[in-house]
Amino acid sequence: MSWELYRTLLAVLTEGSLSGAARALGIAQPTVGRHIAALEAAFKQPLFTRSQTGLLPTETALALRSYAEAMQHTAAALERAATGQGQAVNGTVRISASEMIAVEVLPPTLALLRQAHPHLRIELLATDKMHDLLQREADIAVRMTAPKQEQLIARRVGQVELGLYAHEDYLQQQGTPKAMSDLSRHALIGFDSTTPFIRAASKQLPGWNREAFTLRTDSTLAQLAMIRAGCGIGICQVALAIRTPTLVRLLPEQFTFQLETWVTMHEDLRTSPRCKTTFDALVACLLAHTRLVQTA
Repeated sequence: MSWELYRTLLAVLTEGSLSGAARALGIAQPTVGRHIAALEAAFKQPLFTRSQTGLLPTETALALRSYAEAMQHTAAALERAATGQGQAVNGTVRISASEMIAVEVLPPTLALLRQAHPHLRIELLATDKMHDLLQREADIAVRMTAPKQEQLIARRVGQVELGLYAHEDYLQQQGTPKAMSDLSRHALIGFDSTTPFIRAASKQLPGWNREAFTLRTDSTLAQLAMIRAGCGIGICQVALAIRTPTLVRLLPEQFTFQLETWVTMHEDLRTSPRCKTTFDALVACLLAHTRLVQTA
């Protein structure tokens, strides 16, 4: 069966309707219907049932989703590889990085890369989700944990230091905490969902949990924006806070947190000019970022 049929299946699973899948794929709705019908005929069982809210996937359709996603990633990786052959730095590189790193750290480096290599195209996945490099969900990833797969090339670029920060205007209005116990009297900015990072941070910050947060969001970018706006006290990368003189670090001797930072890619890409050049640029960028605190 053609990959095109599985691509249509994945679109219907994602969009929840034939019409939505048709719009996403840029094809006619009857074509989407024919693709699903062809798959159902091949598997001799239904993949979707109709409801008032749209199409509901059957257990079979849900079981196929991860395989269809793997095929999608492989197809995209094949296209990137095909367009990036030769010794010139051209074609597409897909980079995965956290929201904070992707938005606040990488753009100047990506701009320099494009200036030096105008035929290079960048796909930047700005998300805190960890993409699977072995499944080709991305070519290169910036991670805050050491990779464990042997097939990956990994370069440790240092530690990203985190600290407690607030805007000076907030502190003028609400006072400056002198001890950890004072934090309970302040507006704290934190996550809406409990994460491994929250569990680790709470060991150094007793009471640093969802119930204590006055402002909650799972977006680290939104948290940084609220700290900069004077909404309250939150955790911020020290190297980023240095850029904003109006941010004040609080209780540095009582709270600091280090995130190991790595740049990784699949070993099969080591001879790819586009990937090697991008990898080296990201390593240099992150080395400078992690060392910024030491020189400040």
